[in-house]
Amino acid sequence: MTDLTALTIAEARDGLDRKAFSAVELTDAYLSAMEAGRKLNAYIAETPDKAREMAARSDDRIASGEAGPLEGIPLGIKDLFCTQGVHSQACSRVLDGFKPTYESTITANLWADGAVMLGKLNMDEFAMGSSNETSCYGPVINPWRSDSGNADLVPGGSSGGSAAAVAAFLCAGATATDTGGSIRQPAALTGTVGVKPTYGRCSRWGVVAFASSLDQAGPIARSVEDAAILLKSMASVDPKDTTSVDIEVPDYRAAIGRSVKGMKIGIPKEYRIDGMPDEIETMWQRGADWMREAGAELVEISLPHTKYALPAYYIVAPAEASSNLARYDGVRYGLRVEGDDVVDMYEQSRAAGFGPEVKRRVLIGTYVLSAGYYDAYYLQAQKVRTLIKRDFETVFADGIDAILTPATPSAAFGVASMATASPIEMYLQDVFTVTVNMAGLPGISVPAGLSADGLPLGLQLIGRPFDEATLFQAGRVIEQAAGSFAPNRWWGVGG
Repeated sequence: MTDLTALTIAEARDGLDRKAFSAVELTDAYLSAMEAGRKLNAYIAETPDKAREMAARSDDRIASGEAGPLEGIPLGIKDLFCTQGVHSQACSRVLDGFKPTYESTITANLWADGAVMLGKLNMDEFAMGSSNETSCYGPVINPWRSDSGNADLVPGGSSGGSAAAVAAFLCAGATATDTGGSIRQPAALTGTVGVKPTYGRCSRWGVVAFASSLDQAGPIARSVEDAAILLKSMASVDPKDTTSVDIEVPDYRAAIGRSVKGMKIGIPKEYRIDGMPDEIETMWQRGADWMREAGAELVEISLPHTKYALPAYYIVAPAEASSNLARYDGVRYGLRVEGDDVVDMYEQSRAAGFGPEVKRRVLIGTYVLSAGYYDAYYLQAQKVRTLIKRDFETVFADGIDAILTPATPSAAFGVASMATASPIEMYLQDVFTVTVNMAGLPGISVPAGLSADGLPLGLQLIGRPFDEATLFQAGRVIEQAAGSFAPNRWWGVGG
């Protein structure tokens, strides 16, 4: 890792403005780090020529005094975001060879603010997974290793490539998406900061859909401040996405450093689940103590429908996935496997193109939407979703400013360690995060310490709708109290 890749986004922008180094030099440092870090499998498409070209243009704008907020900052882009003329496959064989002729709104916002694209990041296929093992490009390897061994660990999912690349200093920050925890869970398992904004804060146009009423894009970064900088550029209203909301995007960075004195932080009793490791409980209590010492008031709260969130989510999300993934048929783009007739071609293309987890969820979704089961499953799950949302509304109406919970039920686990387990065991990784998506709320995962084996653990803060600023404000308290930590650089030398 060079000195340049160790800089935060805020530090890099300052250095670029002072002419301490150029955007091309910064980009080259990251390109070298990417080459040295390929064994992590975080990138599935590298764009060095495009990166250097974008960096050169950034240098010209900096020289002429026209620098944007992200001018010259090298970013990694999750493969779920469509990038014009560049590989965009959602890490699925069914989109083999797809290079869109358009740019997603979020990446267009980033480029408009001067960011540089390093490449596309690995992810669980169609964002379906909690370990980044369902990608057609193979699993991402967590840059962290346990103190007790050298086994490869998962980085979490579905945004595992984004989290691993940020943690390993292979990009200054990354885009990610969160449908049931896919930003916050990998951030927690890699010691990075992940923000799932309020539903509607960021445009979904040009982002490959998983579950449209749950999907939301956000940043993964190495600090709370960097995450705030990235979200400011990513967020916008968009006429091409009618679910995006026309609410002013504040200067999130300005919230960092503000006192939390007098803030009410809720501690939900329902998040104390059976079998939760002692170190997760201890970390949660330590986080509460940090908030109290900073002047916040801690209040025990109840979110009574939390226990129904996970089963309801795994009805709603697959149902929407079943509908969204019907468009991949081998006709207009992507993989085509010839058949005896058009129906056989559809079937053969989808059978060859989708991986096992995607097929499982499409089948579940098709089942719960089918005649005779719609009322029993899908309709009931939507009613539960309404009750979950009402739980949060009641708590916030009582004066709670933010809610503090663990981000994950455990630290990172071994690659393939759940291969023979029930899929439900993997789904339980989302137990602390899915409520936020079901209610459309913002959430942030902040590194809070290390496990007994030396692996990162994260705390989650949940906020009121469109009040991400409070999460950055409170998240900074946790970040400062926990201190900084980074993985030992075992994956390569140089760069």
